[in-house]
Amino acid sequence: MPTLIAVVGPVEPPLLTAWIGHYRWLGIERFLLAFHFPEHVPNQVRRELQAVCRQAGIVPAGTSSGPWHEHTNTRIRDALRHQATPGWHLFADVDEFQQYPTPLGDVIAQADRKRRLVVGDLLLDRVSASGRLTDWNQRGGLDLAYPLGGHLTHRLLHGDPRKILLARHDIPLSSGNHRAPGHRPDADRLCLVHHFKWRAGVLDDLRRRVHHFSTGLWREQSPAVREEAGRLRAHVGRHQGRVNVADPRFAFRRVSLDQMPHSWPAEARGIYTAWRPHTSSGRQEGQ
Repeated sequence: MPTLIAVVGPVEPPLLTAWIGHYRWLGIERFLLAFHFPEHVPNQVRRELQAVCRQAGIVPAGTSSGPWHEHTNTRIRDALRHQATPGWHLFADVDEFQQYPTPLGDVIAQADRKRRLVVGDLLLDRVSASGRLTDWNQRGGLDLAYPLGGHLTHRLLHGDPRKILLARHDIPLSSGNHRAPGHRPDADRLCLVHHFKWRAGVLDDLRRRVHHFSTGLWREQSPAVREEAGRLRAHVGRHQGRVNVADPRFAFRRVSLDQMPHSWPAEARGIYTAWRPHTSSGRQEGQ
């Protein structure tokens, strides 16, 4: 099985607990994690997250603090990859819960047979039934708190919904794990990533990031983060603090971590092959 590689920031401890449990359920045995905490994160939060790892029997590969420049995640991720054993590496942010059409070992075996060096997926954004950016109860689980899945990242924010979730150890990845230059995933066999980003606190986090990038406290590589944050804030401002889950463009419907939608292969392939980076002359949401 692959080594899971992730950079962990200041998320809610129950989310990290659920995330570890999900990937253990998928068959992951080795977690190679590193914590990075910006200056504003309280020491209590840091201790609670580290305690989650200890309770799960995971020894973090490192802990750092300071500005979260746009290149920070990439730098730490690549350092972790150098520590990992050769073979397949799995990449997942702590708000990303991957779902496969067949057992993970079979997905990897098929890639090996076809001499594919990467496996791709597409984000499916999870939100609450009302579209509000709510908190969640660990007892109820993520499916209960955020039952709807749709295409918010690229159809509202104009972000890249494509990800590389598995790659051989010697295949370089771009920032955010969106691409592996020189290697294209099989568009007919894309996996699904349930993206639980849209929770309580996300707007405050985005405001902080926009401020730090705008003032130069944190260094950015492009204005994409600030532009995407602006689109989200404008949208929820027009809809009384909610994501408009009734907008047909986003195709929100009830989904589950237990079963991949039957329509997913064709749906994901259509989005994956048609997606292009947004330009300033492109049609903006709400126009």
